[in-house]
Amino acid sequence: MAHLCKNSKLWAKYEQKPDSFLGKFWLKSKSLSLIFALLLMATMARAQYNQVSDIPYREAAEGYAQERCKLDVYYPTDQKDAPVVVWFHGGGIEGGNKHIDPQLKNSGLVVVAANYRLLPKANIDEILDDAAAAVAWTYKNIAKYGGSKRKIFVAGHSAGGYLLDMIGLDKRWLAKYGVDADSLAALVPFSGQCITHYNIRKQQGIGPLQATIDEYAPLTYVRPDAPPIVIISGDRELELFGRYEEQAYFWRMLKLVGHKDVTLYEMQGYDHGDMPQPAYKILKDHIRRITANMTSVLP
Repeated sequence: MAHLCKNSKLWAKYEQKPDSFLGKFWLKSKSLSLIFALLLMATMARAQYNQVSDIPYREAAEGYAQERCKLDVYYPTDQKDAPVVVWFHGGGIEGGNKHIDPQLKNSGLVVVAANYRLLPKANIDEILDDAAAAVAWTYKNIAKYGGSKRKIFVAGHSAGGYLLDMIGLDKRWLAKYGVDADSLAALVPFSGQCITHYNIRKQQGIGPLQATIDEYAPLTYVRPDAPPIVIISGDRELELFGRYEEQAYFWRMLKLVGHKDVTLYEMQGYDHGDMPQPAYKILKDHIRRITANMTSVLP
């Protein structure tokens, strides 16, 4: 309608003649413009988000657990039954802090970003228990923030990917909190270690290039009935300690045991630290794919 506005004085006279052809056209154009503007305002009003920070996800936590066992929730204020991403940060399970990447914002998603205790102040059992507790908190509370417990996608980078693989495949961790790991919508590890994590091996006096597969390796718990799994790796020539090959073997073993929905991506040209940036789109694409097959019912 911009060209109409250039000659507003000319068109004004047609507004005074509503029964003429041009007068009707002008009035209809104004109505359409008004409708478009109202729709745009309504869309902008709907696209409102809020964030609540540092929510404790453990009851009666003390000391180091009280300091670390907190999460942030970023959510659209007008939605119900929205997909949820629980995000675990990386840092070798000895560093890092919760954060929400801009690519996960303004996407119609509820995002839960969780901290967890770290080595060496905590042991690996406590850390895995923290990850399970954060997911269980989400399962039981996310409806308050417009999210659906049927649509919980657990994702994370590096150490975060390792933790989610462990609690998503070894069902004991979530079962402690009354949650069935198979009720998760999907597991989406970004460059997660699939053998025993190198910093756990370090505590055992084992170097990062000596592989171990024990009770702390996601590969130990490969099974056909796990939730959908989307495995995303950096470039095999740029990844950390052969991480791509670990994930490729993880993918192959899942396929061989009969898992029906497991996918492997390699982000060519991206190293371990950079690979999350293109990977977020893959995460969102699979959220759309998986939720599209779900019936629309209340969470």
